[in-house]
Amino acid sequence: MGWDAILTLCVMAGAVALFVSEKLSVDIVAILALSALVLLGVVGPDVAISGFANEATITVAAMFVLSAGLQRTGALRALGLLFARIRWPWAFGLVVMMTVAAVSAFVNNTAAVAVFLPIVLAATAARNLSPSKYLIPLSYAAQMGGVCTLIGTSTNLLVNSLAKDLGQPGFSLFEFSALGVACTVAGITYLMTVGRWLLPDRAATAITETYELGKYITELRVMPGSPLIGQSVAQSKLAEKFSVYVLELLRGQDQVWSPRAEVLQAGDVLLARGDWSRLSDLKDQMRLEIEPEFKLRDDQLSGESQSLVEVMVAPNSRFAGETLRELDFRWHYNATVLAVHRRGEVLREKIREVTLNVGDILLMLAPREELPSLRRNPNLVVVTEREDDTASRKRAPLALLIMAAVIVSSALGLMPIVISALIGCVALVVTRCLEPEEAYKAIDWRIIVLLAGVLPLGIALQQSGAAEVLASNTIGRMEGMDPVFVLAVVYLLALVLSELMSNAAAAVLLVPIAVSAAMSMGLSPTPFLVAVTFAASTSFSTPVGYQTNTMVYSIGNYRFTDFMKVGIPLNLLFWVIGIVMIPIIWPFTPTP
Repeated sequence: MGWDAILTLCVMAGAVALFVSEKLSVDIVAILALSALVLLGVVGPDVAISGFANEATITVAAMFVLSAGLQRTGALRALGLLFARIRWPWAFGLVVMMTVAAVSAFVNNTAAVAVFLPIVLAATAARNLSPSKYLIPLSYAAQMGGVCTLIGTSTNLLVNSLAKDLGQPGFSLFEFSALGVACTVAGITYLMTVGRWLLPDRAATAITETYELGKYITELRVMPGSPLIGQSVAQSKLAEKFSVYVLELLRGQDQVWSPRAEVLQAGDVLLARGDWSRLSDLKDQMRLEIEPEFKLRDDQLSGESQSLVEVMVAPNSRFAGETLRELDFRWHYNATVLAVHRRGEVLREKIREVTLNVGDILLMLAPREELPSLRRNPNLVVVTEREDDTASRKRAPLALLIMAAVIVSSALGLMPIVISALIGCVALVVTRCLEPEEAYKAIDWRIIVLLAGVLPLGIALQQSGAAEVLASNTIGRMEGMDPVFVLAVVYLLALVLSELMSNAAAAVLLVPIAVSAAMSMGLSPTPFLVAVTFAASTSFSTPVGYQTNTMVYSIGNYRFTDFMKVGIPLNLLFWVIGIVMIPIIWPFTPTP
């Protein structure tokens, strides 16, 4: 084994460790690995930057823009509104999964889930159904649909690009469809039968109960002689001195939202949020009286001018890693964040200092006039406000037509998918389905940087001989075994790695190994590449294995084990289907 192979394996081991630890974001890890390969002399500058000009990277960026066009024009939402007409719970779940799977075959699945999530929540609330019965299936269906076409997920495009770089023919647009549809039908059937009993049935509760706001919000009456009399709420500096935030002021029959400029009078009642010990200190020092019989209700925090909403930190959000103080959130939206729901835990203390993560749910009290601005923000997904008045619905048919043209032109071989996708992006901007700024914001640059960074690592693994070393010391030890058995091992290995690290990272690691293993057996690598693709694109067993799982985790009030109970059998089902059908569709043909 040469020095290049040794150095490549060291870089790969370090990258895998960082991917699994999640101490750094995946794009940063990818760039660090790329930089290490260059500094160690394993790859030259031309290979190092090749990932940024790679067909897969450009296509993925274009698909983000095309998905945003459908989302912005309301084309996807129009499909989701059909859910409201379905009366029977079983039929509702079936239609949701079939619709989302069909859409996700051509649209970025995180965008699909972002669109359908509030619609499903609204439909379950209207029918008094448990959201926990439908949100995991929503996420899983988006992943199932993604493996039905080449453009369904970025992982599919990545494997296709790596295969071409390694001298393989690559895949056509609908080459995965037969296996993808079979897996999707089987997966939906499982979720409608066995999975239905494994899914938790947690009844939706009032927002104030879910977040236990009653323990942190109470009514304070300003008594005669209080030092606060004659001061405005802003002048009193209750937030700075006591970490107590005034949400509302009641004066007789009058209700004042965001009363910062309101001068306090004796008898005023303040609806205030804060830790109980701080509220008690405020009461004693400022001569206030706490209403002992106060019981907070949702309608006390919502009115004609104010709305209580839940807002999710989107997968591609620049807010991730930032605090509310750093974002100056209240200044931008005149909104008060009451609590943060994160993976089953409610955070209420020192909210402005909480570092936000993807999938966090912010419970906000916001002016109704700010809601359109919140919906337009690509960093956020408003999940409890149902009406979407920002969509340019008149252009929805045009956006659908552009997307259809991209798919048809690629499927018929009229032009490569990367060219048709780029032309589609230009068409969306020219026809004003998307503004240029919206197109740029639609791209998840972290994914783009991740792909650009890991692609050279895959090339280095093959060119340095590291992939051959790994293949011979792992799969190569199964020499003489039936190819189906080797295929099963490759699929299972990709399945496990995808639950532990980035899907793209798992694919980059295993594609060169799969190719080397197949070549050593004198067989076409195609069946093994398909196994890697499907396994890496479907992560059902953990809430952090795939972005759509993370999106529904908190809002569905799930536990980590919920995904394991439902997802592990589904992963095993896909594994069995894969090892049975892959050799039939892509036979183990000898290499020339």
